[in-house]
Amino acid sequence: MPAPRRGGALAALALFLAASTAPALAARLPVREVAPPQSYEPADSLEGNFLAAYIAGASRDTAAAATYYREAVKGDPRNAELLERSFVALLADGSLPEAFRAAEKLTQRDGANGLAQLALGVQKIKAKQFAAARQNLQRGGKGAAADLTSTLLTAWSYAGAGEGKKALETINKLKGERYYNVFRDYHAGLIAALVGDKVEAERRLKSAYDSDRNTLRIVDAYGRFEAESGRPDLAVAAYQEFDNVLPRHPIVRDALDKLKAGKPLTPLINSAQEGAAEVLYGLGSAGTSQGDELPAVVYLRLALYLAPEHSLALLTLADTLERMKAPERANEVFARMPASSPLKLNADIQIGLNLEQMGKGDEAIAHLDQVAKTYPNDIDVISALGNVQRSRKKYAESAQTYTKAIDLIGDQPARNYWTLYYFRGTSYERAKEWPKAEADLKKALELVPATQPNGRAQVLNYLAYSWVDQNMNIDEAFRMLKQAVDLQPRDGMIIDSLGWAYYRLGRWDDAVRELEKAIELKPGDPTINDHLGDAYWRSGRRLEGKFQWQHAKDLNPEPEDLAKIEAKLKDGLPELEKPAATAETQPAPQPEMPKGAPAPTEPPAMGTETKSGG
Repeated sequence: MPAPRRGGALAALALFLAASTAPALAARLPVREVAPPQSYEPADSLEGNFLAAYIAGASRDTAAAATYYREAVKGDPRNAELLERSFVALLADGSLPEAFRAAEKLTQRDGANGLAQLALGVQKIKAKQFAAARQNLQRGGKGAAADLTSTLLTAWSYAGAGEGKKALETINKLKGERYYNVFRDYHAGLIAALVGDKVEAERRLKSAYDSDRNTLRIVDAYGRFEAESGRPDLAVAAYQEFDNVLPRHPIVRDALDKLKAGKPLTPLINSAQEGAAEVLYGLGSAGTSQGDELPAVVYLRLALYLAPEHSLALLTLADTLERMKAPERANEVFARMPASSPLKLNADIQIGLNLEQMGKGDEAIAHLDQVAKTYPNDIDVISALGNVQRSRKKYAESAQTYTKAIDLIGDQPARNYWTLYYFRGTSYERAKEWPKAEADLKKALELVPATQPNGRAQVLNYLAYSWVDQNMNIDEAFRMLKQAVDLQPRDGMIIDSLGWAYYRLGRWDDAVRELEKAIELKPGDPTINDHLGDAYWRSGRRLEGKFQWQHAKDLNPEPEDLAKIEAKLKDGLPELEKPAATAETQPAPQPEMPKGAPAPTEPPAMGTETKSGG
């Protein structure tokens, strides 16, 4: 049950797990750009294994950290700090049997270790040892997060033992800010439904639904309960309302299709173990939505220990691993998605996109092409294939693929698919088919909703920059670029476009001003550094210009750009044949200037990709 806002509860959750983790694993240091290898060679010494584990933990490479801490503990089994670090790394990596053994040793030394007691409590819930689980949960850490977690899991342990009244009494103790109340009513409703108290289940699930109609898990639980209770009209209304806010979610589409076909919907929760997993999934989802990846991974690993086929927990864990720059590990999780899940197709798509992220472009295309053959009428699959082709610079092919997806829109609202026109437009532009590109970019601008300002800014930026680069529609392009900057004032690529537009007009000082802003926001981009070098050179600051060109060269630009940069480092820019324009009017063509729009940051691709670059 994701919580979209960060309040005291979420902050406390993060602190609870952060306090239980070693500094090396909690550190926010730069992460790897590629997936780790599948196996690691231990070091020859305790110190070597500890150092390797520490570095891996700082990089949030849970697999490597678990491997090296495991070896370090063998070298010094009585070291309490090493044991705790090893426990946390094993837990985050999903090595649960080993983590539980380490937790037993930790609690023998320190009975108040909250994370170890939580892990052991979860282990006993899995074994249906509910009374023993409550003992572990009661011995855990104190504080808001520990109380919330312990209370919810304790309530489910009572439900598992058939003590429904005691379970509801326990959960009713939860009081606090709004999201405590939502968690309380949501789980109280699920518990009441499991123990057969239909009246209380209806009251509590309805209360949670009325408090938050935009959280999928609450809507799904409420809809399934109403459908099972013989009120499918209320279920359809709930799902439809959600679909109006977030169109085409697979779980919602699957439920609506079944309801319209007169098929039953199974309850969301069918056992106490699944209920406890739902608690852990909700807390993990709340954490990952706020960027607390490592605590979220711990919760999600425990959730999946209790409910291995929890589709949303699998999806959320894989997504979190992606953000931790571990696409190979994410794909391992995606591959566990049950074939019966409505999210199976999403997982298959994301596997293909991750293969591309890993530099396995041919495998990615082959994988997505196979998925597309299985689902020939699925727009998301086809557009994902187009995204990978475009990333591989197969622009003509990607344009053809996007056309297949656009042809499938039919009578569906085209506004939901504005990104297809945007991506096809960028593909046409890169394939040197500007009339087609311009038509698609204008169509995307017409369709992009006002509720998606980032997307609108990107379309404005791409279309306007392309005009400026071709010395077309200069006044309109300037207005559009300024709108884009107003919508996304912290987007370095958009500000670069505005600066480059000033450059094309010969307004060197204005160009320098904007391009310096862009560099502050995106210092590692070779295109922006190259542009700033040009602007410095034209404004008479030639030493600084060469410095920026050298910096751009060091940032691994595209091969065709590298050749131009090297030529400028050798000879500078040629002298202008005519005086440059000094106002916002169309200048004469200046063929010596670099061509090609900088790759803008792309809008969210409706769950298909998050990469930048057109």
